[in-house]
Amino acid sequence: MFVVFFLLWIIFNGRVTTEIVLFGLAGSAALYWFICKFMEFGPRKEWAYLKKSGYLIQYLYYLIKEIIKANFETIRLICSAGRVVEPVLVEFEVHFKTDTSRFLLANSITLTPGTITVAVEGDKFIVHCLDQTLAEGISSSVFVKLLEKIEG
Repeated sequence: MFVVFFLLWIIFNGRVTTEIVLFGLAGSAALYWFICKFMEFGPRKEWAYLKKSGYLIQYLYYLIKEIIKANFETIRLICSAGRVVEPVLVEFEVHFKTDTSRFLLANSITLTPGTITVAVEGDKFIVHCLDQTLAEGISSSVFVKLLEKIEG
């Protein structure tokens, strides 16, 4: 985190001089000390976040991939004249340890076209799907598996 603070300082200044580097080192060290002291952060927590960053990048990759696939599926549903769209409400439970994982899953579902998270009550999710085909496998999706890995 110290390195991130220092790099941001250098980027925002736009040039590198001795004074800017010295002030950046001092300011970054003071900010890092403050975060460790008062915000329950430290090298161990930072290392844990770095180890999980691969899963987060993988999560973003699958999210973008699913958004693109759902866009085409939704367009196909809307543009096919003879097809009857069958909206459905899906209820499922996912046992996450943190509210952050619930939040990420609910928003990932809502970001995907054709699905909207209607409610989250504890571990129970209620999702409205534009069609039955969009509801298949929602409770055991790659999102759920990756969020469980991120939680540890």
